[in-house]
Amino acid sequence: MSFATWIAFVIAGSLIAISPGSGAVLSMSHGLAYGLKKASATVLGLQLGLVLVLVIAGAGVGSLLLASSVAFTAVKVIGALYLIYLGISQWRAAPAPGPTASTAGLEAHPSFGRRVLTGFLTNTTNPKGIIFMVAVLPQFISKDAPLLTQLAILGVTMVTIDSIVMHGYAALAASMQRFMRDPRHMRLQNRLFGGVLVVIGSMLFFVKRQPG
Repeated sequence: MSFATWIAFVIAGSLIAISPGSGAVLSMSHGLAYGLKKASATVLGLQLGLVLVLVIAGAGVGSLLLASSVAFTAVKVIGALYLIYLGISQWRAAPAPGPTASTAGLEAHPSFGRRVLTGFLTNTTNPKGIIFMVAVLPQFISKDAPLLTQLAILGVTMVTIDSIVMHGYAALAASMQRFMRDPRHMRLQNRLFGGVLVVIGSMLFFVKRQPG
């Protein structure tokens, strides 16, 4: 893989990471609700999911998935329903207690493992991510170089880019926490992000397989 090819992938990966999607919405939601430090667990889960998607695409399983109408529809429906479930759960979530006491809000925050799992499932059940990787990844892979080495380079690059961008989204949202302590604002925040997740999940029902 040439340096020029790698730079081209960095540009493509940055654009797809910055573009709004379920991962960005989830990062902002958790950053605003739990703060940057706790949202890092969510970002970790997103990256673990991204690694799995990269492995699926690189191994050719993604192509088989897109070729199978039943398999693709199953992933699409599961992903859509999961995002809708997250959205409805956040919409209905009660505002967390204020931060005046040292233990305030702890019960309202999901555990580290739960946040990681939420991020992981959000990325692994997103057929749009699989479509992107299956369509784009081969364009940056040379037939004259070892496949595993190239996949490792592209995978580390994509995970690094996405991790930085998702932490940026979470940090931006977390910086607004002090303005959102009022229960009314917190309820509005939950309904805003919950509604967006429901919309994104609903839109996944209209994602189609690539022709061919």
